[in-house]
Amino acid sequence: MALRGAAGASIASASSSFIARRRLPIFLSIPHPFTLKPHNPPSYYPNTLPTIPVCRPGFQCQIRAISQAAAEIKVSKKENEEQSPKDWKIKMLYDGDCPLCMREVNMLRERNKTYRTIKFVDISSDDYSPQENQDLDYETVMGRIHAILSDGTVVTDVEAFRRLYEQVGLGWVYAITKYEPIARIADAIYGVWAKYRLQITGRPPMEEILKTRRQKDEVCKDNDACKM
Repeated sequence: MALRGAAGASIASASSSFIARRRLPIFLSIPHPFTLKPHNPPSYYPNTLPTIPVCRPGFQCQIRAISQAAAEIKVSKKENEEQSPKDWKIKMLYDGDCPLCMREVNMLRERNKTYRTIKFVDISSDDYSPQENQDLDYETVMGRIHAILSDGTVVTDVEAFRRLYEQVGLGWVYAITKYEPIARIADAIYGVWAKYRLQITGRPPMEEILKTRRQKDEVCKDNDACKM
């Protein structure tokens, strides 16, 4: 699966990052240096404790800045999922445990708020159902990116990226991959990225991931055991 490192994926990453730059957390926007200076107690009260630190004029308080940033960042995985559009044109199957993949997924999700044409499906979720996704099991989808068109057609590799980007007004990013030999070269390079993406992102080998998932499935045969 993918949310790059390959030629076609790298082009998409660079272009999408340029178009959809994220806003930095609020605490990173505070000018440097940032220090807190407590009021000095009157000289005639030598044993008086310093007052509560206050911010320098023109600066936001550190506590307020950090709390606001934490509020923006602390979003649960479930809350972060976009409500699936009823009239979706393409379904993106993505690995929610892949940090690099999620950067791209989040960019597409943000664009999709306007277009409402992509349905996002996290294959790492306990709720993932192959039966609802053209019988594509977890292991298969983990090997390379898969997308499903509304008519049931399954597309993979760079074509999947191209179809997804077309649905959110960014079709030009992958337009060149429609033509040979660019398409073949892009798929070949993406294949290398897909093969080694677990190592690149510092994750366990596929065999270990599958073993852990099978063990979890066995424990979760009783639905009550997996409510949390």
